[in-house]
Amino acid sequence: MPLDASRNSLVLPILGLLAERPAHAYDLAGRLRERCGHLPVTRSTVATLLKSMARAGLVTAREPGRVGNRPPRTVYETTPAGVTGFHDKVEAGLRDAPAASMDFVLALGYAEVLAAERTALILEDRAARLLASGDAPGRGPLENEYWRGMVTAEIEWITGLARRIRSGELAWNEAGGPDQGRSND
Repeated sequence: MPLDASRNSLVLPILGLLAERPAHAYDLAGRLRERCGHLPVTRSTVATLLKSMARAGLVTAREPGRVGNRPPRTVYETTPAGVTGFHDKVEAGLRDAPAASMDFVLALGYAEVLAAERTALILEDRAARLLASGDAPGRGPLENEYWRGMVTAEIEWITGLARRIRSGELAWNEAGGPDQGRSND
């Protein structure tokens, strides 16, 4: 996984977690493992990404602080550019991530930061593009069949999700996301 803040899949959930509350690398690594257990997460990767994100202006570091007899830890928080970047990454992931990709799934997990109408429109556009593409990247008949099945399932699922958002079946809370009684931690 690249350690560049512009290309690493962990940047989106790190920004999402920091939007909830400022945190240090150790805390973020633990929360990422809880929420994104399917992704390889190490403290060193998170620490390296945080430094890269700070250089990119997405997060800022507070002075290292000590709690009890633990070593000093640097707490990071999002910058205004980080909040904008977070929203942009969610929208781009929903719109542009490859079919059946982890980047799409990660963006979907944060779709709640976008307005309901915007989210539904992006999902409908994605479904239309996937349907129009029809290309199967596999080399043989079984791979092509599998890929078509995956893409078909994604099209059906996101079309249904967009319909649920538009109909109000999936209530969108005032913060711009689905209200499913989900806590932030």
